[in-house]
Amino acid sequence: MRHISINQKITIMRQDNQLLVITHLSQLITLITGFGSLILPLILWLTQKDKVYQMDEHGKNIVNFQLSLIVYCLLCIPLILFFGLGILGFIILGIISVIFPIINAIKASRGENPTYPLSLNFIS
Repeated sequence: MRHISINQKITIMRQDNQLLVITHLSQLITLITGFGSLILPLILWLTQKDKVYQMDEHGKNIVNFQLSLIVYCLLCIPLILFFGLGILGFIILGIISVIFPIINAIKASRGENPTYPLSLNFIS
């Protein structure tokens, strides 16, 4: 029989698919406010990663995706001068930034792991 001392911390994680869905959909706040697609999911991830089962994995994927979008947008700026490819890049990034949070929110509601395309691995 194993005894647990009073000083040991016991962490019990709960399954909360609704919060995972909200975290994915929080990336769409930019459509309303013009900013916050990185900040809001980052706050949700940092405050809930030790409390909600799979929040750490989902949060890392979201933050990596948002940071990747920022890098790709910065790369599109000089490409505007190169036959307007940057404008096409901005349009594609805009579509991807709306579609994949919705797809991954649906996956999170089913308990599946999220996948974001072209996501660089900043946080592992």
